[in-house]
Amino acid sequence: MTRLLPFPLVTLGLLILWLLLNESVSPGAILLGSVLALVGGGALWLLAPPAGRPRRVLAIARLLWDVLIEIIRSNNAVATLILRGPRSQAGRSGFVLIPLAMRSPYGLAALACILTATPGTVWVDYDAEDGTMLLHVLDLIDEEQWMRIVKDNWERRLMEIFE
Repeated sequence: MTRLLPFPLVTLGLLILWLLLNESVSPGAILLGSVLALVGGGALWLLAPPAGRPRRVLAIARLLWDVLIEIIRSNNAVATLILRGPRSQAGRSGFVLIPLAMRSPYGLAALACILTATPGTVWVDYDAEDGTMLLHVLDLIDEEQWMRIVKDNWERRLMEIFE
């Protein structure tokens, strides 16, 4: 049974998504959606994702709160930078190399999503050999501040959740 449905929740989710997108629960939509969901679950099985489960629900809530606060703060900073116009010399864009202790692929993926969702920042590169991440910041005033934000707020919480 696990060969046919290696990821039953993913398969069910794909079927439900297919039916919602088609706005139909006709037999044809269900049949085609089932086939596509089975193929999608099988494709995920071929990718062989490593086992991992999030832990510590309270840490997830604290992480989401920190991310929300940082996104609001970054939105304000980017809006201010845009409204000041090109005459302002206060901010400069730049790259920050941040050493990471986290090795969990799920934690690293979550960190990449957080950083990319934060206005003014983009995850550029990750070197798995030495565990360093390259981050681009639109308004880079203090590299140490961004290192503290990433390591203390996000990496530490993600390590609580995924490792």
